[in-house]
Amino acid sequence: MASLARVIHDFQNGELSRDEFVAQLDSTLTTEGLAPTQLLEMLGAAHRKTPLPDDLYVEVRRRIEQLRVSNVAAGGDETGLQTTVEIPSVRSASTGSAGSAANAPGTADAAGHDQIKGTGDTLNNRFVLEECLGVGGMGTVYKALDLRKLEASDRKPYLAIKVLNLQFRGNPNSLVALQREARKAQVLAHRNIITVYDFDRDGPIVYLTMEYLSGKPLSQLLRTPGYQGMPVRAALPIVRGMCSALAYAHERGFVHCDFKPANVFLTTNAEVKVIDFGIARVFQRPEEESDATVFDPGSLGALTPAYASPEMIEHREPDPRDDIYALGCITYELLTGHHPFDRLSATQARNADFKPQRPANLDARQWRALRAALSFDRNTRMPSVTRFIAEFDNEARAEKSGTLAKVGLASLAMVCAAAVGVFALRSAPNRQGGSQTNAGASQASAEQAASSSAVEGPVSAPAPLAALPAGPATAPPAPPASPASPVVPAPKPALTLAAVTPVLAQVPCSALSASTQDHSLTVRGYVSQRYGAAHLKDTLGTLPGVDTLALNVEPVADDKCDTIKALAPYWIHNWQAGHVAALHVRPPGGQLSDGDPLVVDVTTPGYDSYVNLDYYQLDGSVVHMVPSPRAKDNQAPPHYAATIGSAGDWVISKPFGSEMVVLLITPAPLFDKPRPESESRADYLRALDARLTQMGGKYGRDRIVADFAPITTKPRTP
Repeated sequence: MASLARVIHDFQNGELSRDEFVAQLDSTLTTEGLAPTQLLEMLGAAHRKTPLPDDLYVEVRRRIEQLRVSNVAAGGDETGLQTTVEIPSVRSASTGSAGSAANAPGTADAAGHDQIKGTGDTLNNRFVLEECLGVGGMGTVYKALDLRKLEASDRKPYLAIKVLNLQFRGNPNSLVALQREARKAQVLAHRNIITVYDFDRDGPIVYLTMEYLSGKPLSQLLRTPGYQGMPVRAALPIVRGMCSALAYAHERGFVHCDFKPANVFLTTNAEVKVIDFGIARVFQRPEEESDATVFDPGSLGALTPAYASPEMIEHREPDPRDDIYALGCITYELLTGHHPFDRLSATQARNADFKPQRPANLDARQWRALRAALSFDRNTRMPSVTRFIAEFDNEARAEKSGTLAKVGLASLAMVCAAAVGVFALRSAPNRQGGSQTNAGASQASAEQAASSSAVEGPVSAPAPLAALPAGPATAPPAPPASPASPVVPAPKPALTLAAVTPVLAQVPCSALSASTQDHSLTVRGYVSQRYGAAHLKDTLGTLPGVDTLALNVEPVADDKCDTIKALAPYWIHNWQAGHVAALHVRPPGGQLSDGDPLVVDVTTPGYDSYVNLDYYQLDGSVVHMVPSPRAKDNQAPPHYAATIGSAGDWVISKPFGSEMVVLLITPAPLFDKPRPESESRADYLRALDARLTQMGGKYGRDRIVADFAPITTKPRTP
């Protein structure tokens, strides 16, 4: 996510239009990771260098102050706002309340622009925009409080509102078209499709109201640093949910037209919801009453090249098979962690004769289905979503086959019983009726056996009764001795984490997390250079039950052992819990030179927490990035994502070598009072160990997680 300084810079240089600037503003402020005071200083510095339009300056300032209000309301510390930025052209606005100035009658009109709505504002005196949930090509999505539901004591007073981009305001037919699509979308009442309520407007503001969902988009999962795909069995519920939604919509004449990971939502209740159904159709298909399209897809970005079929890129009439191409791309990415065509558009991949590689975890039938979904030609593409999931869902096929197998076995048992009955009758003593009675019974049994054989398969018929000797029946000869049963080797012992964990715990200077599947063992993490990955591989390879071993470990220099020892339990818990907190250094790979800014992306778990970010330098000191005098506020809401350091607050300098950035998530402030921005690593680790022990006893150790990001620093090459 770009920083506020970068967004302002891009707007001032003409790289962002006014509409694009407004669309990115709330999301940027939310994920910036800086206190309101610092944001105001950043705004003032940018404005002094190249003045923003008056109304935009006042609006950005108002939203920054609104962040402070939201933080205090949530229980955070109030930070005093510095109002020393003097801008002559807007001084009268900035001396009063920024919110009042932005909302004052005529403020927007004076600049010749419509009023901007954002966090803290109310639409139609009913919907209070409380939190920015995300920014897309068509608008910004907010969590909103419905005051009418609140008055009625509704248990679920929240909904989601998409405030559409400013392009809609210049088109007089936009609201008509969008309301028409809303009415159609209301027909899609399905558990895997988000519920759309209505379109409305507040003056020039056009917005869409819909069901509020708690969770995260699939795109966030796919973009998680280190994500390399998931097993088919784990991915199938997501694929089934997507297919169920698309099949339902296609049966009712709807084509999504912008199906992509960002439009697939994974709820906290483990449900799959497809969003934005019918919205993209406004941009992609002609009006029913005329041949003219409502909007230009290219200018509005309603078409996502990496997931759009060749026919969509070529502006052909929408078809359900367009959604199937996107479904294939998403399914492939879900299984492997990367796009089947390296994110090339379909036409680019087709022109380059790009052939997707078969994922290793798919059987032949699944790969045929997925490959057909990815066809560049509609005529050879998988014809329907229903057909795709029928071919791809191996669990459903196995369950169906299992049912048929049970029926077959039952029939076979009947045949065997009939044959045994015939043999018994042939062997029984001749009583009251002699051979005639036996003949009748044997004949009936033979007919029954023959009848069963005709249905279920060939069965050896009994010998004709005439071949039986006359007179009293004799005992049948003893059956021949059965050959010795083959020796079946004992099954290998099951591979469990309980057997692996104690072995990993004995590896010195390490942080290692393991996962098992059948007889395969995967271990990731960090191990000291002295111990070595080869030694670790030899040790784990001798464990009972290990057939396949995959190591994804990085070496750690000896001077990092004290840090690893102190934080390894919390790093291990983080990965065993599903990597709920993540740390990623820019650029990927962590290769940084003298003078480069230290920029990191962080994500937090699904609960309220406190972010602690530390830079362990080669000289034995620790620089506290968050919290610090430069970033005092470190409280984060659930599933929070932020970019830290993009304003150049921390810069790489000598000594150079192998260093480390550490993310530590705690349920409460780590220390009662601020620590110096830089201190001795030994002193800090002693204080940290004592505090984490205390915090674990009070809140539980499972509420503390950590992540590491090794970096390599070097002098800048002339």
